[in-house]
Amino acid sequence: MTDADSWQPVQRVRTYEQVMAQIEERILDGRLKAGDHLPSERELAVSLGVSRPSLRESLRVLEALGIVDVRRGGEGGAVLVGTPGPGFVNLLKLQLALGHFSHTDVLETRLALEEWSSAEAAQRASEADHHALGGILDAMDDTEIDVREFNRLDAAFHVAIAESTGNALTAHFMGSLRTAINRQMIEAYERLENWHETAITVRAEHRAILEAIEQHRTADVVQLMSEHITSFYQLGNVGGVSNTAG
Repeated sequence: MTDADSWQPVQRVRTYEQVMAQIEERILDGRLKAGDHLPSERELAVSLGVSRPSLRESLRVLEALGIVDVRRGGEGGAVLVGTPGPGFVNLLKLQLALGHFSHTDVLETRLALEEWSSAEAAQRASEADHHALGGILDAMDDTEIDVREFNRLDAAFHVAIAESTGNALTAHFMGSLRTAINRQMIEAYERLENWHETAITVRAEHRAILEAIEQHRTADVVQLMSEHITSFYQLGNVGGVSNTAG
Protein backbone atom coordinates (compact mmCIF):
# COMPACT_ATOMS: atom_id res chain seq x y z
CA MET A 1 0.00 0.00 0.00
CA THR A 2 2.93 2.37 0.51
CA ASP A 3 4.68 1.49 -2.77
CA ALA A 4 4.01 4.44 -5.11
CA ASP A 5 5.36 2.48 -8.08
CA SER A 6 2.39 0.09 -7.95
CA TRP A 7 0.01 2.90 -8.98
CA GLN A 8 -0.07 3.75 -12.68
CA PRO A 9 -0.41 7.39 -13.79
CA VAL A 10 -3.82 8.03 -15.39
CA GLN A 11 -3.66 8.90 -19.07
CA ARG A 12 -7.23 9.17 -20.31
CA VAL A 13 -9.53 12.18 -20.33
CA ARG A 14 -12.13 10.92 -17.86
CA THR A 15 -9.65 10.94 -15.06
CA TYR A 16 -11.91 10.04 -12.15
CA GLU A 17 -13.08 6.87 -13.92
CA GLN A 18 -9.47 5.76 -14.37
CA VAL A 19 -8.77 6.38 -10.70
CA MET A 20 -11.81 4.28 -9.77
CA ALA A 21 -10.70 1.55 -12.16
CA GLN A 22 -7.32 1.24 -10.45
CA ILE A 23 -8.88 1.07 -7.00
CA GLU A 24 -11.46 -1.45 -8.18
CA GLU A 25 -8.75 -3.59 -9.79
CA ARG A 26 -6.87 -3.77 -6.50
CA ILE A 27 -10.02 -4.81 -4.66
CA LEU A 28 -10.79 -7.52 -7.20
CA ASP A 29 -7.29 -9.00 -7.24
CA GLY A 30 -6.95 -8.90 -3.47
CA ARG A 31 -4.35 -6.18 -3.11
CA LEU A 32 -6.96 -4.14 -1.25
CA LYS A 33 -9.34 -5.65 1.28
CA ALA A 34 -11.90 -4.52 3.83
CA GLY A 35 -10.34 -2.34 6.51
CA ASP A 36 -7.36 -1.26 4.41
CA HIS A 37 -6.45 2.42 4.27
CA LEU A 38 -5.73 4.08 0.97
CA PRO A 39 -2.73 6.41 0.93
CA SER A 40 -3.44 9.98 1.97
CA GLU A 41 -5.15 12.17 -0.60
CA ARG A 42 -1.91 14.01 -1.35
CA GLU A 43 0.15 10.80 -1.71
CA LEU A 44 -2.43 9.03 -3.86
CA ALA A 45 -2.88 12.02 -6.19
CA VAL A 46 0.88 12.16 -6.74
CA SER A 47 1.17 8.39 -7.29
CA LEU A 48 -1.65 8.43 -9.85
CA GLY A 49 -0.53 11.63 -11.53
CA VAL A 50 -3.94 13.27 -11.14
CA SER A 51 -5.31 16.40 -9.55
CA ARG A 52 -6.74 16.20 -6.07
CA PRO A 53 -10.21 17.33 -7.31
CA SER A 54 -10.25 14.38 -9.76
CA LEU A 55 -9.22 12.03 -6.99
CA ARG A 56 -11.91 13.41 -4.69
CA GLU A 57 -14.54 12.91 -7.40
CA SER A 58 -13.69 9.23 -7.73
CA LEU A 59 -13.67 8.76 -3.96
CA ARG A 60 -17.08 10.44 -3.67
CA VAL A 61 -18.53 7.96 -6.17
CA LEU A 62 -17.00 5.00 -4.33
CA GLU A 63 -18.27 6.39 -1.04
CA ALA A 64 -21.80 6.71 -2.45
CA LEU A 65 -21.58 3.07 -3.53
CA GLY A 66 -20.61 2.07 0.00
CA ILE A 67 -17.13 0.88 -1.01
CA VAL A 68 -14.98 3.37 0.90
CA ASP A 69 -15.37 5.54 3.97
CA VAL A 70 -13.71 8.88 3.37
CA ARG A 71 -12.16 10.14 6.59
CA ARG A 72 -12.22 13.90 6.37
CA GLY A 73 -9.69 15.59 8.57
CA GLY A 74 -7.21 13.78 10.77
CA GLU A 75 -4.66 11.28 9.49
CA GLY A 76 -4.84 8.78 6.67
CA GLY A 77 -6.95 8.51 3.56
CA ALA A 78 -10.13 6.62 2.70
CA VAL A 79 -10.83 3.23 4.28
CA LEU A 80 -12.30 0.21 2.52
CA VAL A 81 -15.55 -0.52 4.39
CA GLY A 82 -15.87 -3.82 6.21
CA THR A 83 -19.65 -4.25 6.00
CA PRO A 84 -22.17 -3.78 3.17
CA GLY A 85 -23.20 -0.16 2.85
CA PRO A 86 -26.42 1.52 1.67
CA GLY A 87 -25.26 1.85 -1.93
CA PHE A 88 -27.07 -1.24 -3.20
CA VAL A 89 -30.28 -0.32 -1.36
CA ASN A 90 -30.31 3.18 -2.84
CA LEU A 91 -29.55 1.92 -6.34
CA LEU A 92 -32.25 -0.76 -6.18
CA LYS A 93 -34.80 1.75 -4.85
CA LEU A 94 -34.17 4.10 -7.77
CA GLN A 95 -34.17 1.27 -10.32
CA LEU A 96 -37.57 0.14 -9.04
CA ALA A 97 -38.93 3.69 -9.01
CA LEU A 98 -37.86 4.17 -12.63
CA GLY A 99 -39.68 1.01 -13.61
CA HIS A 100 -36.60 -0.91 -14.70
CA PHE A 101 -38.11 -4.01 -13.11
CA SER A 102 -41.76 -4.96 -13.35
CA HIS A 103 -43.94 -5.53 -10.30
CA THR A 104 -44.20 -9.17 -11.29
CA ASP A 105 -40.39 -9.35 -11.31
CA VAL A 106 -40.37 -8.05 -7.73
CA LEU A 107 -43.03 -10.52 -6.58
CA GLU A 108 -41.31 -13.50 -8.19
CA THR A 109 -37.94 -12.48 -6.75
CA ARG A 110 -39.45 -12.10 -3.29
CA LEU A 111 -41.05 -15.51 -3.55
CA ALA A 112 -37.77 -17.12 -4.57
CA LEU A 113 -35.85 -15.45 -1.73
CA GLU A 114 -38.49 -15.95 0.93
CA GLU A 115 -39.25 -19.57 0.09
CA TRP A 116 -35.54 -20.48 0.14
CA SER A 117 -34.95 -18.51 3.34
CA SER A 118 -37.88 -20.04 5.18
CA ALA A 119 -36.87 -23.57 4.12
CA GLU A 120 -33.30 -23.02 5.29
CA ALA A 121 -34.50 -21.37 8.52
CA ALA A 122 -36.53 -24.48 9.29
CA GLN A 123 -33.26 -26.42 9.24
CA ARG A 124 -30.73 -23.89 10.51
CA ALA A 125 -32.44 -21.40 12.82
CA SER A 126 -31.37 -21.58 16.46
CA GLU A 127 -33.51 -21.22 19.57
CA ALA A 128 -32.18 -17.68 19.87
CA ASP A 129 -33.44 -17.00 16.34
CA HIS A 130 -36.85 -18.45 17.27
CA HIS A 131 -36.97 -16.20 20.32
CA ALA A 132 -36.04 -13.11 18.29
CA LEU A 133 -38.69 -13.86 15.68
CA GLY A 134 -41.28 -14.37 18.41
CA GLY A 135 -40.33 -11.02 19.94
CA ILE A 136 -40.99 -9.25 16.65
CA LEU A 137 -44.41 -10.88 16.39
CA ASP A 138 -45.23 -9.93 19.99
CA ALA A 139 -44.47 -6.29 19.12
CA MET A 140 -46.77 -6.55 16.09
CA ASP A 141 -49.63 -7.58 18.43
CA ASP A 142 -49.73 -4.07 19.94
CA THR A 143 -53.31 -2.85 19.43
CA GLU A 144 -52.14 0.77 19.20
CA ILE A 145 -49.62 0.11 16.41
CA ASP A 146 -49.84 2.26 13.27
CA VAL A 147 -49.34 1.22 9.64
CA ARG A 148 -45.73 2.34 9.33
CA GLU A 149 -44.58 0.61 12.50
CA PHE A 150 -46.51 -2.53 11.60
CA ASN A 151 -44.84 -2.61 8.19
CA ARG A 152 -41.41 -1.96 9.76
CA LEU A 153 -41.86 -4.95 12.05
CA ASP A 154 -43.26 -7.02 9.17
CA ALA A 155 -40.07 -6.32 7.20
CA ALA A 156 -37.95 -7.05 10.27
CA PHE A 157 -39.61 -10.46 10.64
CA HIS A 158 -38.86 -11.47 7.07
CA VAL A 159 -35.30 -10.14 7.21
CA ALA A 160 -34.72 -11.98 10.51
CA ILE A 161 -35.78 -15.24 8.86
CA ALA A 162 -33.19 -14.63 6.14
CA GLU A 163 -30.57 -13.80 8.75
CA SER A 164 -31.30 -17.03 10.63
CA THR A 165 -30.15 -19.03 7.59
CA GLY A 166 -26.59 -17.89 8.20
CA ASN A 167 -26.29 -16.70 4.58
CA ALA A 168 -25.11 -13.09 4.86
CA LEU A 169 -25.60 -12.27 1.17
CA THR A 170 -29.20 -13.49 1.16
CA ALA A 171 -29.92 -11.58 4.35
CA HIS A 172 -28.41 -8.39 2.92
CA PHE A 173 -30.33 -8.77 -0.32
CA MET A 174 -33.57 -9.41 1.58
CA GLY A 175 -33.04 -6.33 3.73
CA SER A 176 -32.20 -4.23 0.68
CA LEU A 177 -35.28 -5.41 -1.21
CA ARG A 178 -37.61 -4.74 1.72
CA THR A 179 -36.15 -1.26 2.16
CA ALA A 180 -36.50 -0.57 -1.55
CA ILE A 181 -40.20 -1.56 -1.61
CA ASN A 182 -41.06 0.04 1.74
CA ARG A 183 -43.13 2.82 0.17
CA GLN A 184 -45.11 0.41 -1.99
CA MET A 185 -45.88 -1.78 1.02
CA ILE A 186 -47.15 1.13 3.11
CA GLU A 187 -49.27 2.37 0.22
CA ALA A 188 -50.73 -1.11 -0.17
CA TYR A 189 -51.79 -1.13 3.50
CA GLU A 190 -53.25 2.37 3.20
CA ARG A 191 -55.36 1.34 0.19
CA LEU A 192 -57.09 -1.33 2.24
CA GLU A 193 -60.60 -0.52 3.45
CA ASN A 194 -59.67 -1.70 6.94
CA TRP A 195 -55.98 -2.46 7.34
CA HIS A 196 -56.50 -3.65 10.91
CA GLU A 197 -58.51 -6.63 9.67
CA THR A 198 -55.74 -7.50 7.24
CA ALA A 199 -53.21 -7.12 10.05
CA ILE A 200 -55.04 -9.83 12.01
CA THR A 201 -54.61 -12.21 9.07
CA VAL A 202 -50.95 -11.22 8.62
CA ARG A 203 -50.26 -11.84 12.31
CA ALA A 204 -51.86 -15.29 12.15
CA GLU A 205 -49.87 -16.20 9.05
CA HIS A 206 -46.65 -15.04 10.68
CA ARG A 207 -47.35 -17.20 13.73
CA ALA A 208 -47.98 -20.22 11.52
CA ILE A 209 -44.73 -19.60 9.64
CA LEU A 210 -42.76 -19.31 12.89
CA GLU A 211 -44.35 -22.49 14.26
CA ALA A 212 -43.37 -24.40 11.11
CA ILE A 213 -39.81 -23.09 11.41
CA GLU A 214 -39.60 -24.09 15.07
CA GLN A 215 -40.91 -27.57 14.25
CA HIS A 216 -38.55 -27.98 11.27
CA ARG A 217 -41.47 -28.53 8.88
CA THR A 218 -39.65 -27.47 5.72
CA ALA A 219 -42.30 -28.26 3.11
CA ASP A 220 -45.04 -26.65 5.20
CA VAL A 221 -43.15 -23.44 5.82
CA VAL A 222 -42.38 -23.00 2.12
CA GLN A 223 -46.08 -23.35 1.26
CA LEU A 224 -47.12 -21.05 4.10
CA MET A 225 -44.61 -18.39 3.06
CA SER A 226 -45.62 -18.57 -0.59
CA GLU A 227 -49.31 -18.20 0.23
CA HIS A 228 -48.60 -15.42 2.74
CA ILE A 229 -46.72 -13.25 0.24
CA THR A 230 -48.89 -13.94 -2.78
CA SER A 231 -52.17 -13.34 -0.96
CA PHE A 232 -51.04 -9.99 0.40
CA TYR A 233 -49.82 -8.83 -3.00
CA GLN A 234 -53.21 -9.73 -4.43
CA LEU A 235 -55.23 -8.21 -1.60
CA GLY A 236 -53.23 -5.00 -1.36
CA ASN A 237 -52.53 -4.77 -5.09
CA VAL A 238 -48.90 -4.07 -4.19
CA GLY A 239 -47.23 -2.17 -7.00
CA GLY A 240 -50.18 -2.87 -9.27
CA VAL A 241 -50.08 -6.68 -8.94
CA SER A 242 -53.67 -7.78 -9.49
CA ASN A 243 -55.61 -10.84 -8.42
CA THR A 244 -54.15 -12.71 -11.39
CA ALA A 245 -50.65 -12.50 -9.93
CA GLY A 246 -48.67 -15.50 -8.71
